[in-house]
Amino acid sequence: MVRKSSRNYTGPWRRTPGRLFGLGFVRLYQLTFSSFVGGNCRHIPTCSEYAFEAIARYGLLRGGWLGARRVARCGPFGRAGLDPVPDLDGQKPHRH
Repeated sequence: MVRKSSRNYTGPWRRTPGRLFGLGFVRLYQLTFSSFVGGNCRHIPTCSEYAFEAIARYGLLRGGWLGARRVARCGPFGRAGLDPVPDLDGQKPHRH
């Protein structure tokens, strides 16, 4: 079995200050508060992994908006299952 080095997006992305700030914030959440919330996410990828990929691919504003929408959809009455970051730039969704 091949083990991934990261649970977050590993594809190419531009290292801009906004993206680095947003990804740092998401990663800080993953390392601190995520363990308190628990590992019972009903989506694949998790909301924090989704936000990380969305910010890496689309930047802080657009990716942050996608991540916020995903968190808002997450709840006891929402659906569960595979929910990849949408294709907004004419590219295929990235699979890990």
